[in-house]
Amino acid sequence: MNRIVLGAVAALLFVAAGLFWLQGRAEVERGAPPPMPIASRSGPPEPLPSANVAGLRGPTPPEAIEQTNEQRRFRRYDRDGDGRITRHELLSTRTAAFRKLDKDGNNLLTFEEWASATVEKFAQADADRDLVLTPQEFRTTAPPPKPKAKCSC
Repeated sequence: MNRIVLGAVAALLFVAAGLFWLQGRAEVERGAPPPMPIASRSGPPEPLPSANVAGLRGPTPPEAIEQTNEQRRFRRYDRDGDGRITRHELLSTRTAAFRKLDKDGNNLLTFEEWASATVEKFAQADADRDLVLTPQEFRTTAPPPKPKAKCSC
């Protein structure tokens, strides 16, 4: 009788542990979230075109407009195109960088995970593995120089 009760309790514990494990491993969205639907649409939606497309003509392509760097940067963050950047839109561009740092995938960033890129860079630069960087080894950690634009004078 004791074996049956202990077996049932053990089975319930295994099922509960499995549920907690699955809940913790829930899949998160990849990349930026989709834009929020626009709630204020006027009138009914346009009907779909018929199968006879001989006389139909599509919309003209948009005109290319000159934009400053700041305007282009603003449009990259404004995912739904409403002329405002929400907190959600601003943070959505950081998810890929966060996932790259989050090594164990638990959506919590520990100091070790945050510092792992620096530790790996140090290990690659330390050629003689003495845990000290010489000036020659330290030079290898410098970021590559950006290519200079050629003058079209």
